[in-house]
Amino acid sequence: PYYVDINQDLFIEAYLHSSDSNLMLFVDTCVASPTPYNFTTVTYDIIRNGCVQDSTYATYYSPYRHIVRFTFNAFQFIRNNPLVYLQCELVVCRAYDYSSRCYQGCITRSKREASS
Repeated sequence: PYYVDINQDLFIEAYLHSSDSNLMLFVDTCVASPTPYNFTTVTYDIIRNGCVQDSTYATYYSPYRHIVRFTFNAFQFIRNNPLVYLQCELVVCRAYDYSSRCYQGCITRSKREASS
């Protein structure tokens, strides 16, 4: 656990340990929850499907494809829950495979038209 104050910047670095230097990382989704067991009911999206949802989210340059770095402001859920749990989904891709998920960036799903 990390202990931070509200509105303090939280810095995160993810590192892929692999002997294959042609792999890269992509942050697809990061979701916060007031409980460690449920990341679907009461949640706050920081980034979803590669699309930034939190205005305090920012990425940092990494000289290596197998390391991703980002930051966002620490926050608190309503009803004064003192703990926030973070769950992130990262994607591993082949470097320079421009058809891979890592190079698609933000994916917005189009809404389907309802038929009568």
